[in-house]
Amino acid sequence: MLLLNRLWSLVAAMLLLALAGYAGVAHAGYAAIVIDPATGEVLSAVNADEQNYPASLTKMMTLYLTFQALQSGKLKVDQDLPVSSWAASRAPTKLGLRSGQTISVNDCILGMVTRSANDAATVVAESLGGNEGHFADMMTAQAVLLGMTSTHFANANGLPDPNNTSTARDMAKLAMALYRDFPQYTHYFATKEFVFRGQLIRGHNNLMDRYPGMDGLKTGFTDASGFNLASTAVHDGRRLFAVVLGGRSASARDNLMARLLDDGFDNQPTPEVLVARAGVPSTTRRVLAALSPIDTAEADETAPAHRRASHGCTRHRGKTCPRVAKSHGKSTTRLAHRHKAKKVVLASSGDKGG
Repeated sequence: MLLLNRLWSLVAAMLLLALAGYAGVAHAGYAAIVIDPATGEVLSAVNADEQNYPASLTKMMTLYLTFQALQSGKLKVDQDLPVSSWAASRAPTKLGLRSGQTISVNDCILGMVTRSANDAATVVAESLGGNEGHFADMMTAQAVLLGMTSTHFANANGLPDPNNTSTARDMAKLAMALYRDFPQYTHYFATKEFVFRGQLIRGHNNLMDRYPGMDGLKTGFTDASGFNLASTAVHDGRRLFAVVLGGRSASARDNLMARLLDDGFDNQPTPEVLVARAGVPSTTRRVLAALSPIDTAEADETAPAHRRASHGCTRHRGKTCPRVAKSHGKSTTRLAHRHKAKKVVLASSGDKGG
């Protein structure tokens, strides 16, 4: 018994030390925002200005600078870029590039959008910035120009770094800037899969498969960030942008995003309690992040999708869930009419997914 008590005391001490190590890190735990770009109106906002870790949403800025280089002629879509040993060594998720190889700009873009490939992001960073550190400075400078006043980038891919921080509002500004400044390239964000060197590369953005009108943008995940998602969708010619940071699971994040967009198209805010339910408390995540090796965490979700829930509840299989209509304030009939789609049904249960 004495040994057991000492063990628990040791665990408690480790947790306290972990929390102390993250005491200086601004972290909301969860955040969300929905914006109508046509009017600039913020339709929902919860912790929208609290700093958080963007994870692979970082790649939206890497893509912004890539599109900028394509537009200026500095890069060409079919141009082959060299793969360095540094790029090849980047942690998963990745395309598995090897030092000495080349990869086209087009494949780098598709790799970032679908698999959230960290090696591909670094290849572009080195080609445009000389090295990833200088490219990160370019990213931060561009963020300032876009009015992203609470963002600092430390790398091109979103791999864990305490200096890679942003907010839900800033990530929404970046998402809107991508569609405003580079409409000729936004079709990339709707890509669900592509073939790379004989291998089918599937995307992580599963909500696009079941939310009518959604045609982008980007997922992200690390232990410190939780499950993140930047999305845009169109209904009756009206486009909205939304960002969720700090989701407790991929399915919770996706379900919240669906609710945020539904409410946004109805011109009403989403209750803060629903945003909170989808997130992990900041104290819990700080402990998890402190106990996880920050330099080896993955920058996007890679768990299998065998327990993914659909648009609403995780308890009812193969039939319409009454709680979807009640708590979400939307009947499945109304959803079907609005989106001209089939009724929402729940394909599986659980909170794990890619």
